[in-house]
Amino acid sequence: MPQNLQELTHALLDAARKAGADAADAMAVQGTSLSIDVRSGALEQAERSEGVDIGLRVLIGQRQANVSASDTRPQTLAALAERAVAMAREAPEDPQVGLADPAQLAKGWDIDALELCDPGPEPSPADLQHDAQEAEAAALAMHGVTQVQAASAGYSSRQIHIAASNGFSGGYARSDRGLSCVAIAGEGTGMERDYDGDSRIFQADLRSAQEIGRTAAERAIERIGARKPPTGAYPVLFDERISSTLIGHFLAASNGASIARGSSWLLGKLGEQVLPAGLSIAEDPHRARVSGSRPFDAEGLPTQARRIVDNGVLMGWTLDLATGRKLDMASTANAKRGTSAPPSPGVWNVALTQGEATRENLLGQMGTGLLVTSMIGSTINANTGDYSRGAAGFWVQNGAITYPVNECTIAGSLPEMLRRIVPANDARTHLSRVVPSLLVEGMTLAGN
Repeated sequence: MPQNLQELTHALLDAARKAGADAADAMAVQGTSLSIDVRSGALEQAERSEGVDIGLRVLIGQRQANVSASDTRPQTLAALAERAVAMAREAPEDPQVGLADPAQLAKGWDIDALELCDPGPEPSPADLQHDAQEAEAAALAMHGVTQVQAASAGYSSRQIHIAASNGFSGGYARSDRGLSCVAIAGEGTGMERDYDGDSRIFQADLRSAQEIGRTAAERAIERIGARKPPTGAYPVLFDERISSTLIGHFLAASNGASIARGSSWLLGKLGEQVLPAGLSIAEDPHRARVSGSRPFDAEGLPTQARRIVDNGVLMGWTLDLATGRKLDMASTANAKRGTSAPPSPGVWNVALTQGEATRENLLGQMGTGLLVTSMIGSTINANTGDYSRGAAGFWVQNGAITYPVNECTIAGSLPEMLRRIVPANDARTHLSRVVPSLLVEGMTLAGN
């Protein structure tokens, strides 16, 4: 039996060849995760999982099939490959499937420069429980907080290796450390809740438990007495906590899979103005200590920095090999995959150009309108970009926050909204999506 993930993926490839595959790629993931929840100062739940997952994609001509398992015995690998080959022979032909040409493959990457894994020891369950208890205690210490719904701490580490019959073989390790707290303020029907949390690759970068608990409490207390805002057309300021969802909708629309299906409101907009002049959306998969960084994509291509939008103009789609072939374009090295499915396109780290104004400056600029700090539900028409979401936050009058708001709906047209966004300068630069607070004029609010 193979002793490491590299040997395991190559054993899968050997099994695929013996079973009759023309080509194949394999992925192996070995992971550990640990999560701790506390309530009222006591341990409420502890979960730990460990295991190895494997995935194999085989190609026979222009047909492909993907299989996965969590059993790594040699007889399982052989059976898995035989099943995949049998499935591929029955699959419909797809002229776009295929591995990368060997000349396209990544070589000589510096995985250490990306700092994707904390070299320190795995935290103990007692350490995680202590952090969660500290966050909960800090929230409960704030006057007005009646209870803490959840205080959770977690850790995960994964080793990943990908190999293919075209000669590619590469892997890396990742770690994540997280802490979150959800506080409830008020009583009876007037109860409100809010949260705070942090997730980092390195334990040393994680914000303190006291700060996270205190911030969750302060946010919940600020929401006491929330009511519906007036109905009408008003400017809306999307707080930095949720502003990345707007850019997320844009990234989904510029995904090559959506374009190839013809189900995107960005169809036909390549080379056109989609954001205000001066704003860009940049992708950089090589930022150190950031969760979206990768030395290569799931098809073995070297990842690289690019501009999805440059000076407001849409420059290209997010592509893997298959979607690139469908659109007669080269892959942008954005293939992602898990063990149970073949590659599909997705973005790495992205950042929207930050503005010069603070969030407070934009509140003053908006005058009267809505500051949105949380959203629920989503109605986004993929073909037209029509946008409607439930929202909560704060009503702003003459540039000042006056009262908390809930139970309202904000609506508009995403293409129009994005063409008139005004960014603040408050984005958190350690995130995989660096997006500041965004002001959008003239949205429709449905409240009272």
